[in-house]
Amino acid sequence: MNKAQEGDKVTVTHQGVLDDGMIFDESDDSAPLIFILGENEVLPGMEIAVLGMEVGDRKTVTIPPEHGYGVRQQKLVEEVSIEALPQDLQLDLGGQLEVIAADGAAHQLVVVELGEQKVTLDGNHPLAGKSLILQIELMSIDRPTIN
Repeated sequence: MNKAQEGDKVTVTHQGVLDDGMIFDESDDSAPLIFILGENEVLPGMEIAVLGMEVGDRKTVTIPPEHGYGVRQQKLVEEVSIEALPQDLQLDLGGQLEVIAADGAAHQLVVVELGEQKVTLDGNHPLAGKSLILQIELMSIDRPTIN
């Protein structure tokens, strides 16, 4: 049988669960996840898990943070004076702000602490630092042909 390899367009169904049982992502037969292996379209841990699978294979894997949403970085948490922010900006604990960097890249920041003078913003992905448990089923492999 064919085993999934780099360059293949694969179709999978999956469910992503955290250690506490919370589902953070899932797809099913009606809306499967389709991606090309090796193109960095999904988490590295998902690609690693699918490589070598055959159609119909199912597996459960635990993806460490470095192959998921990354290791939590304290340097991405910053305390900012409220005076340095636009006056009309509505700040709510747990709310998100989008910041545009000098290079034009957009970054999502979460308000994790809110005081009268200062606000603490976290630029880590909400799932950074967490191990992810993925249940995966490989539905199909579409291998490009060379003419």
